[in-house]
Amino acid sequence: MKQFLALSFIFSASHFASANDNTHTLQLQDIFNLEYANQIDITEDGKTVYFVRNRMDIKTDRKVGNIWSVDYNTEQLQPLTSGVFMDYSPVLSPDGQRLAFISNRDGSNQIYMKWLKTGAVAKISNLTNAPRSITWSPNSKQLVFSMFVPEISSPPVSLPGKPKGANWAEPAKFIDDVYYRADGSGYSQKGFNQLFTLNANGGNAQQITDDNFDYNGGVSFSKNGESLYFSANRHAEHALKPTNSEVYQLNLSTLEITPLTDRNGPDQQPQVSPNGQYLAFTGYDDKRTNYENTQLYIRDLKTGDTQSLTPDFDRSVGQIKWSANSKGLYFSYADEGQTALAYQPRSGKRKVITEKIGSVAFGRPYSGGDFDISENGDIVFTLADTQRPADVATIKRGTVKRLTDLNSDALQTKQLAKVEELWLKSSHDELPIQGWVAYPPGFDKSKKYPLVLEIHGGPVANYGPHFSAEVQLFAAKGNVVLYMNPRGSDSYGKEFAQTIHHNYPSNDYDDLMTGVDALIDKGFIDESKLFVTGGSGGGVLTAWIVGHTDRFAAAVVAKPVINWISFVLTADFYPFFADYWFPGKPWEHIEHYMKRSPISYVGNVKTPTMLLTGEADYRTPISETEQFYQALKLQGVDTAMVRIPNASHGITARPSNLMTKVAYIQWWFDKHSK
Repeated sequence: MKQFLALSFIFSASHFASANDNTHTLQLQDIFNLEYANQIDITEDGKTVYFVRNRMDIKTDRKVGNIWSVDYNTEQLQPLTSGVFMDYSPVLSPDGQRLAFISNRDGSNQIYMKWLKTGAVAKISNLTNAPRSITWSPNSKQLVFSMFVPEISSPPVSLPGKPKGANWAEPAKFIDDVYYRADGSGYSQKGFNQLFTLNANGGNAQQITDDNFDYNGGVSFSKNGESLYFSANRHAEHALKPTNSEVYQLNLSTLEITPLTDRNGPDQQPQVSPNGQYLAFTGYDDKRTNYENTQLYIRDLKTGDTQSLTPDFDRSVGQIKWSANSKGLYFSYADEGQTALAYQPRSGKRKVITEKIGSVAFGRPYSGGDFDISENGDIVFTLADTQRPADVATIKRGTVKRLTDLNSDALQTKQLAKVEELWLKSSHDELPIQGWVAYPPGFDKSKKYPLVLEIHGGPVANYGPHFSAEVQLFAAKGNVVLYMNPRGSDSYGKEFAQTIHHNYPSNDYDDLMTGVDALIDKGFIDESKLFVTGGSGGGVLTAWIVGHTDRFAAAVVAKPVINWISFVLTADFYPFFADYWFPGKPWEHIEHYMKRSPISYVGNVKTPTMLLTGEADYRTPISETEQFYQALKLQGVDTAMVRIPNASHGITARPSNLMTKVAYIQWWFDKHSK
């Protein structure tokens, strides 16, 4: 397809780049100057932290990452790898002598080793596919990882009679798998992800699982190193019931696999305690709802007794890590748009360690973050806020210390949007709703400003007080930006998230309009310049909004679902969507599906509405965008379609596409400013 989204057009024709240019505010091209830290690993003595330092390379238009270390005492930064590559997943050996990581520096993703005393780096694998989830053995002699193993198959039909040298059409592609394509990776090859071992000094990888199930996650070794624990869905109906995983034990001598859990629901993240007596894991009982709180469990490996440590905790447990003394676990969780860290003893009261783990998201203000714990209890985590992407920080003896300032050079001269938290009561039912307002640099409350309502995806996800390149860029163009966590968002408990169960979109619309009204009431919003945009679930809600009100001057619907029937029957993860988001299959509940579909309300749309989607999006396929575009054209509504070539659901994976997205949205809003 002819590519019409040339960067030259964006930079020359876009109002974003030409009008009101101010080098003291964030500009599109500044995206390439930003950095952030993630994938943290701390030494057992807490003196050194290893992390991935991510940046955007302007020549390759790709995110690149290298592994760095920072010394706790001196705050001295040191590169362990360098170059325009993706070096990621650093894992320190138990003896502290080596650092294993994955890199694409030779053109394919392979496992590399860094010898910390000598500084030597070597590739130790020669794999045919990309490795995932590296884990060290307790004796630091072996690595375990997962890798896709293709299945050798031939099509059921072959054509006779082709003469030698004849130029026939390409053979037909035969597909009979439930999951035949995946967003971000395209059409799938037959095969499964299997577990492998690899000598830490290099050599040939040895496959240790060999059946028709996927082994994707990390593993945990027993204390003696004779077995390992992992999570997988090995049920006969694993394809149609994708969330029903169990924890298994694999005997490394016999390769015998034994299930340790047996319930309907996901059991994940198995971790053996340092003393070898307990196995921790996370999971929940599957009740076919849109959301359940993930709980933290421990199992006594001798008796088999299993208990939840968080039965009454109304938040979802995220990452987990044992304390060195095996008396409890640290875990992260999302709470009111922030990521927090808590310590949960095997018995006793839970203690909150910090509520300031910073997001490692880059484009939009989603919550998240990384942490690690040293043997003596020192904590390292990503520290970020609305003004800075993620840095590395520690908590030692209760004192927080920032160890890096990766964006001081890029942002110290920039005037950024100040972000303010607000709480509102929904006009629908007085339900408390949290949101944030980003004010443009130089904000003067006596003046009038355009308002951009930016809506998160998911829909069960959350925004928070985190750095967002997109929010900052919109604010830099003189917009007040409002983003909220309407009902259905997580981090507010199960009941709040389940308000949209079989009921989406619905009164989340009222929550969002309550936020818009509240800002208008403050007196600094120009009501003729109300704009709305959102992506994925936010695209659904944006399309729903223009079908229910014409108060907005313009809207941009990004990677949306427009018709729930066609979505369920074309999206990559369709068994989950059909069984968890709806009361049944589309043909059994056509009225319900259509009642919640924005296409049903297209006849009401008067708002100028642009659509923006990646052409390789298999999560919300571009056919959804095309439906709405053609329907709006038939209705005579001012509309346009922006197709991002070769982009999946994560449109902004390439920095220039993030720039393209923001530039087109701002151009559309400027075009329809009254």
